[in-house]
Amino acid sequence: MDKEDAGMNLEDNGDTENHEDEIESFSDNEDNELEDSHLETEVEEKTLEELKEENKTISDKMMRALAETENIRKKFFKEKKDAEIYGCTKLARDILSVLDNLNRALESVDNEMMEKQNAFLEGIELTKKELLNTFSNHEINELAPEEGEKFNPKFHQAMFEGPHPDIEKGNIIQVMANGFTIGERLLRAAQVGVSSGVIQNKKDGNQET
Repeated sequence: MDKEDAGMNLEDNGDTENHEDEIESFSDNEDNELEDSHLETEVEEKTLEELKEENKTISDKMMRALAETENIRKKFFKEKKDAEIYGCTKLARDILSVLDNLNRALESVDNEMMEKQNAFLEGIELTKKELLNTFSNHEINELAPEEGEKFNPKFHQAMFEGPHPDIEKGNIIQVMANGFTIGERLLRAAQVGVSSGVIQNKKDGNQET
């Protein structure tokens, strides 16, 4: 091999090595770019998840805040309404005695007085009616139990207990005064007499059941 051929072989070998270096460098660059791309994707996915979680947290806080605000609003209006209704409880309870007196006056009227004082008695009736209408306008309603009705300790006050020829034990035998409610509360229980049992006839020894 002469010097010229040897020089050409050296030149070819140098070109091959340079080409291989370029290929290796290009491959490394591609690997780096792929790795960078994967890293960017992971960062983007992580950031997206973090944003979703943060958005969920904010949404939950907003929902709780709205619910709390609604509860406060409802509580405010309930307290306001309760104040309007129950603010006159003491006054209403005092006025009940006036109504009781009107009822007693009407119950004490006999036929003779009714003929002589008819206009006066009508005035009392109208006064009672107007008073009950005023009560109703303020959510004060009358409880009017009837004889034979089951005694209910939530709404009735037992003034006495005694036997009765027809009414069974635990039922009302006399209404002494009607009760009243104000809103959802009891203003005054109805005052009643309660049967202690049905009176047996003489054949059975006048015993109560």
